[in-house]
Amino acid sequence: MITISASDVGARVTTRRRVPGGFRDTVGTLESWEGGVLCVRRRDGTLVEIPEETLVAGKVVPAAPPRRERK
Repeated sequence: MITISASDVGARVTTRRRVPGGFRDTVGTLESWEGGVLCVRRRDGTLVEIPEETLVAGKVVPAAPPRRERK
């Protein structure tokens, strides 16, 4: 089920898309959705471009919890 749209730019989202041999999930901030391509910035800073025709699921998710310090 896809419940995200271009109006969710700036929100944290999770997506699932078809790739050869299966599926791939991405969680991050939806930076743009233009020309049929979603751009999602992952926590590590990488930008993932997702052609919307490969999208099989997507939704807005809560902000990531703060990282805990290791002792």
